[in-house]
Amino acid sequence: MPKKKTTTSGTAYSKIAKALWLTFAVLVVMVPLYILSVNSNFLGLFGDLPSIRTLENSQNENDLSSELYSSDNVSLGKYFRENRSPVDFEELSPDLINTLLASEDHRFEEHSGIDMFGLARAGVKSIMFGNRSQGGGSTITQQLAKILFKTRSEKFDGPLNKVPLLGMLIDKTQEWIVAVRLEKSFTKKEIIALYLNTFEFGGNAFGIKTAAKTFFNTTPDSLNLNQSAVLVGLLQNPSWFNPHRNPNNALAKRNQVLTKVYRNNFINKATLDSLLKQPLNLDYKVENHNQGIATYFRSVIRNFLYKWADENGYNLDEDGLKIYTTIDSRMQMYAEEAVREHMSSLQKTFNKHWDGRNPWVDDNFKEIPDFAEKAIKKTERYRTLVKRYGKGDDSIQIVLNKQVRMSVFSWNGEIDTLMSPLDSIRYYKKFLQAGFMAMDPNTGQIKAWVGGIDHKYFKYDHVKQGKRQPGSTFKPFLYAAAMEAGYNPCYEAMDALMSYPTGGDPPTWTPKNSEGDFSGKMMTLRLALAQSKNSIAAFLTNKLGPGTVVDMAQRLGIKSPIEPVMSLALGSSDVSVYEMVGAYSTFINEGTWIEPYYVTRIEDKNGQVIQEFPPRTIEAINEETAYLMIHMLQGATQLTGGSALGLHRAEYGLFGDGMEIAAKTGTSQNASDGWFMGVTKDLAGGAWVGGDERSVRFRNWYLGQGSKTALPIWGKFMNKVYNDPTLGYEKGPFKRPSRPLSIEINCDRYRGEVIETDSLNINRSNTSGVNPGDIF
Repeated sequence: MPKKKTTTSGTAYSKIAKALWLTFAVLVVMVPLYILSVNSNFLGLFGDLPSIRTLENSQNENDLSSELYSSDNVSLGKYFRENRSPVDFEELSPDLINTLLASEDHRFEEHSGIDMFGLARAGVKSIMFGNRSQGGGSTITQQLAKILFKTRSEKFDGPLNKVPLLGMLIDKTQEWIVAVRLEKSFTKKEIIALYLNTFEFGGNAFGIKTAAKTFFNTTPDSLNLNQSAVLVGLLQNPSWFNPHRNPNNALAKRNQVLTKVYRNNFINKATLDSLLKQPLNLDYKVENHNQGIATYFRSVIRNFLYKWADENGYNLDEDGLKIYTTIDSRMQMYAEEAVREHMSSLQKTFNKHWDGRNPWVDDNFKEIPDFAEKAIKKTERYRTLVKRYGKGDDSIQIVLNKQVRMSVFSWNGEIDTLMSPLDSIRYYKKFLQAGFMAMDPNTGQIKAWVGGIDHKYFKYDHVKQGKRQPGSTFKPFLYAAAMEAGYNPCYEAMDALMSYPTGGDPPTWTPKNSEGDFSGKMMTLRLALAQSKNSIAAFLTNKLGPGTVVDMAQRLGIKSPIEPVMSLALGSSDVSVYEMVGAYSTFINEGTWIEPYYVTRIEDKNGQVIQEFPPRTIEAINEETAYLMIHMLQGATQLTGGSALGLHRAEYGLFGDGMEIAAKTGTSQNASDGWFMGVTKDLAGGAWVGGDERSVRFRNWYLGQGSKTALPIWGKFMNKVYNDPTLGYEKGPFKRPSRPLSIEINCDRYRGEVIETDSLNINRSNTSGVNPGDIF
């Protein structure tokens, strides 16, 4: 028989078929071997992959911002390296979830981490179009793997990852393996939440909660379709599609995302058309320490928290701690309002008072030459220039005098202007500053803290960091020492000119009253304190000795150095608002000093209490002495000739319903510092007002005195607090002592006094330990 003839084409087909089968067989064997090798990091060639335990703990692996809360559970701010606060799936709006799935992975519910159909489609389109503009094949789970474990970073690299093309294949394979592992470790809902919590949306917004707040001032559960489409668009490129920096790009991307939402049948055509016509409607605000309430408080407490975290093995910026403070958000808001309302008005008065002249003057009210040039040498900018050019180099003066664009503070809002660094010093030094603090005297909890007029432009804290001469607000410590030594409020002394030996140079000290004259009359100690007579304060200091007054101040919580000199009772030593408010609280708290504190407890990210912070207390003075000082300080609001608060109680609504106030004003020499300290049965508060530099002040004592500069802040704050029923404070009298007093306090027989007589059971015996004739 003749042999069957074989065609050339048949032979070729047979060879191709064999080759295909051989290739298929090799792939069937080699692909699993390759994947197994990558998975196990065979011979260390492919790089490590995260373990199962790491996957299960992946929700805890990202840096979490620590958050500061008020006593009424309002967020005050955060401490972070990455500003991230995670949310659960249930806290995501349906619009956000639908938009995410439609845009990024519409077969998300059908695959197990890898979408093979999507990969094939992406491959074909890449060949056809030469790029990935037509859509990629990565699933949400793959994107999460890439973000969460940085599978394309050196951390997971082996030697083969550095080989061109092969390295890219290995990177992608690692991503697939981690994605499959994630699908096994988490539910679909958990993967969506984890993905949105870990993505960096730009604008220092890590995670969906911060992004919603940053771009739209809302929460993830309230995101609508427009907002969701903008944020989902950022997943492709957070910089290029940033709606704040590139609004046109963001708008185009949003519309593209919304179109995908429509194509996947989540919305109808009418809704799509309506949405495409809407603007972006941003409410953009990057979260930082200059925004929100209690900015100065947050800045001051930061040092305490970093120290605590370091000593206790925590990282404040990463560990997601929850810090609960004593600050009440409502009272903090009222304090900031009070400072803003008064200081904006006072600044106008100050500017008009100087009428275009520079307010930095010496003791003779002559302008200090080269004031700005000296002030700028204290700045970091100047020190940097010296390092760059060398001390005395002309380049420094050129830079300091060159005008540059900058935004500057004003009470009417920020001003964009051209100004040289030296001009900016001259501009900012003209502003009066303020410090205010309020606390619960019975618990020691600080309720409000305002360290300045604007934290963005004036970082220095005038509550605890700043210390200034307190003027006559220091006198109650002298009078408390006198009460403890046996004097009583009705004890009389003469308001007269007197000189006292100092034991130094000059050899004598002759104090003057603030108004400059002396009545030459006898007056009770209570009236002398109410009218702030320096003559009688000096008399008592001489009788008791400066050391006794220093001891009393220290027992009441004054930690700043105090010079034991004759003038100390007039407030010659610098102290802080923080110290003064704590000291005055002792009088309300029946003689027990409670250290003002601002943190009640710290919890970990799971809500477990790590540490609680009970207040520190000291029995400073007895109950009777404490009440006598409350009675003495009420003279400023009850007696004829008392402080301005007595004249303005009605203006601030601080009258009626048995309302009692104990208070003292203070003004330092040359009116550089104005103070007001006041207490009610519920609250103790203190305000300071002055320039950053002591040389910046009013030219006359009348305008610069504490009753003009500081009292209104206290009055406005208390008015707001006592008119807010949600705070639970009610006007009323001070608590009376638990036992009858041993000395007389009813001084209504003395001329010039108008006093409310209480119903105390008073022992009217003469003051023990004091010679009744020991007066001048």
